[in-house]
Amino acid sequence: MRLPRWWMAFRRQPAAVAGLAILGALAVLAALAPWLAPYEAGAMFTPLEAPSWRHPLGTNDLGYDLWCEWLQGARFSLALGALAALTATAVGTLVGAVAGYCQRVGPYLMRLVDVFLAVPRFPLIVLMAAFVRPGFASLWLFFALFGWPPVARIVCARMLAEKRQEYAVAAEGVGARSARIFARHLLPAALPVAFVRLVAEMQHAIVAEAGLSFLGLGDPTARSWGMTLSHARRYPALFVSDVWTWWVLPSGLAITLTCLALALIGIGLETLSNPRLRH
Repeated sequence: MRLPRWWMAFRRQPAAVAGLAILGALAVLAALAPWLAPYEAGAMFTPLEAPSWRHPLGTNDLGYDLWCEWLQGARFSLALGALAALTATAVGTLVGAVAGYCQRVGPYLMRLVDVFLAVPRFPLIVLMAAFVRPGFASLWLFFALFGWPPVARIVCARMLAEKRQEYAVAAEGVGARSARIFARHLLPAALPVAFVRLVAEMQHAIVAEAGLSFLGLGDPTARSWGMTLSHARRYPALFVSDVWTWWVLPSGLAITLTCLALALIGIGLETLSNPRLRH
């Protein structure tokens, strides 16, 4: 079986492959969380118990197993980041493609994008989270609502550039229908930059969720990496003991590794989508 050309080019970038391997390993752990977790959610044990065979990451102040908390946090954080990024990228790609190809509505759509881009994203999300009940659905809506404008701007710019290429002009000159030119030529040329932005939006959603939880604006009933850090922040005394090494460090490292993996994947995809960066 012959592999796709883009995958062969992607494999030549060790950093991007390493990022994909890290993200894949975290995704597998999140997917297998119900089978990897040794205890049911809500099971309580001796508080602040050190790591052992029974509790690989110890327990927190309430007696919850932190390994189970970490696995459940992986499911929440990765699912939220992926779903918000996919939604924002899909909406942004559609708006940007239409704005770049259809000159009648393009300027109006771009002015709408400029309005969204002019507003600081994270402070506005913080303001909305302070008045709206936090939860998976509301966080997904927040990140998708403010994540599509950058995608639309980039896709629109690529569509405008591709419309001036010789192959697009030639296809229009021989009488090809506009819908065919849009679907078969221009839109596929704009998708690579949309994929690059998808990775960046997933990274932003994971970090923003952790930030909201750390500020106390997340869902207190949800188990995410950010909520684990927020819970530990209320006990400053743990940082003068060894408790932070099994309570704070695993979730912090997980967020850092996820963002690093996404950054490496984004660099690899950007190199593939931009011919000037391939050499």
